[in-house]
Amino acid sequence: MNLSKRYIIAAVTVFTVTLFFGCESNFKEVQKINFSEFVPGSDADSVDIKYTDSGRITGVLKSRKMLDYSNLDFPFTEFPKGIDITLYDKNQKRTFIRSNYAVSYKPTGIIDLQGKVRITSEEGQMLETEQLYFDQTNEWFYTERKFKLTDAKGASNGQGIDFSKDFKVINSQRVSGEIESNE
Repeated sequence: MNLSKRYIIAAVTVFTVTLFFGCESNFKEVQKINFSEFVPGSDADSVDIKYTDSGRITGVLKSRKMLDYSNLDFPFTEFPKGIDITLYDKNQKRTFIRSNYAVSYKPTGIIDLQGKVRITSEEGQMLETEQLYFDQTNEWFYTERKFKLTDAKGASNGQGIDFSKDFKVINSQRVSGEIESNE
């Protein structure tokens, strides 16, 4: 009886091990079915893109690396090595934008600028922050992060700001600093 008991235990053990490893390989196959590869549709090195409206240049974007994910359900373009943008208004006044990283979301028209973001106007106004969003449709910048705004009147710090691309309209929150007044 001892021999048959050992035989049954050995058979059950072999069956269990076979079943276990057989299920594992099937599970891996099921995982592969649900896996979608996240790769860019295209990528480019050293891009220099000019945006125009009715023959007039409205912006110039330069980047050392661009990854285009227009092949996804929610398409976007990533700039993992940063961007340099020059925006032109109708009078050809320029606004300069620089960041270490950026993502442009095509369906919403929002650009997410990250890492040492710096915006400078021709009049000498400069904003520095770690993350800033640009709404291309409304030509409007905004962030809830800490910022430093410098112009001819002085410098101010705060947390949370939104402004037009030409710096003519500025709404800031939690501000401190020294600013020269006309009074």
